[in-house]
Formats: sequence, C-alpha cells, structure tokens
Amino acid sequence: MGRAPLVPGPRRWPSPNPWPAPRLAIPERAATAVAAGARIHWPRTLLSKGPDRLRREHLARVPQGADAAALHLIALDHSGSMRHGGRLAAAKAYAARLVHEATRAGAQVALLLLGGQGVQWLQGAAPARRAAIAPLSRVGGGGGTPLAEGLLEAQRSLHAHRRRHGGARHTLWLLTDGRSLEQPERPAAADRVVIVDFDDRTRPLGRCRVWAQHWGAELRQPPTP
Repeated sequence: MGRAPLVPGPRRWPSPNPWPAPRLAIPERAATAVAAGARIHWPRTLLSKGPDRLRREHLARVPQGADAAALHLIALDHSGSMRHGGRLAAAKAYAARLVHEATRAGAQVALLLLGGQGVQWLQGAAPARRAAIAPLSRVGGGGGTPLAEGLLEAQRSLHAHRRRHGGARHTLWLLTDGRSLEQPERPAAADRVVIVDFDDRTRPLGRCRVWAQHWGAELRQPPTP
C-alpha cells in the first residue's frame, strides 16, 4: 500500500501577547481518514474542536456539490477593553485563523469591526482570501462596543447574502470580551452563531455566556496560554 499524502499541519500566527492562536494540528490517526474522504471543512472542524486537541470525530468534510457561497461573518470587538491583557491581539489571531481555514474550504468571509469609531466593514461578503489577514493585523482598539448596531448591520448583510445565495449556510462569529451592557437579539438570518469569549479570565463578567444562553448560540473559549 502507498503512503497516505501528508496533511498540512498548523501554521504559526505571530502575536505579541501570551494568547496562542487556535491550533488545528491533525493527529496521525486522522490523516488516513482525511486522505480517503472528501476535503475537510475547516471552519466547521474548528467549531467542533473548540479548545480540545483535534480528534477524528471533530473532522467535518465538504459534501460533494456543496455551495461555495457559504458565508462566515466575523464580527470583531476592538473596543478599548479588548486592548487589555492582549485580548485584541488574540482575537485578531483567532479571526485570521478563521479566514485562513475558510479560504481552504472555499467559503466566503465578511469582516465587521465593532469599536469606538462605530461599526465598520473591513471586508464585505466575498470569497475568502488570505490577503484579508493583513488588514486585520493593523486594526487598533479604543472606545466602546456598539454591539446592538453591529449585530443589526450583520443581520442586514446576512439577509442580503441569503437573497443572493438561498441555499448557503450562514455562520456569525462574535469575537468579544462581553464588556457591553446592551442586550440585542440574535440575528435571525444566521444559521449558526458562535461567541468566542475573550473576557478577563481572572475577573470574568460572564456576559458572553448569558448572551449564548439567550440566543441559543455556541460559546467557545480561546486557547489557553
């Protein structure tokens, strides 16, 4: 029998803070399953893996004939509170990893910024490209978190994308420390909502957990240092 083709391992994401980027190393025992099956759907695999070491049961594959218009809308909180403890740098590294894996999966990505200058699009919905990672690294932090306004804008974008690509799957990723008193509703146009909680681990407020419970969303923790 021939040797199974090598499966790409994790890439390193430079960061000035002690928070590591999400890890996507593939165990050797899973390599044969990957080689024999369809392409890996990395955003869904990352979602299934969470903070754990990647196992075979985490692997999600791209079905034959899957709609390449599947959209991952990443809403990044870059408010002033995110600058503390390296949380913003960690969140940007996490977002960059999502863009990277969406590129490999052939999905679309949109990047929405929530910060002191209001709600801004870093990139509208478009096929994922690694070129979108460089602008992420230049995003600074400051001001408050316009959460309600940001989620309303996300809802508009998801709804518009659904009109153009009715069969596409829409995932909203909210990367935040939860330092907002607003209590917006879940964007109904999202098939799946994932909140990645960058709250202060020593003195957490726990708002991300409350939002996740209220929205029926999935709550994820970034990798520990």
